[in-house]
Amino acid sequence: MIELKAGDVLHITAACSVQFTKPMMFRLIKVRHDLVTYDGWVWLDGYQLEATGDAVARRELFVLRAGLTVQRRTAPAQPGRSRSNMRA
Repeated sequence: MIELKAGDVLHITAACSVQFTKPMMFRLIKVRHDLVTYDGWVWLDGYQLEATGDAVARRELFVLRAGLTVQRRTAPAQPGRSRSNMRA
């Protein structure tokens, strides 16, 4: 099962739930672990994206986790300046 991280862009389709007959892109804010779900299902909090990648609506989605496809992973955190580059 894929690990979901804030910032991931997900492709939401009918494989996630029958309500998504028209696929959409979704930028994840967080997985809602505070809400009770059925086994294999998950609540997601994030933004629906338009074709240009701009957010058009904030949404909470209840989806089948196995149906999710990650289109773009969150970039790994960039390391800070190393102490060897700093002058005393």
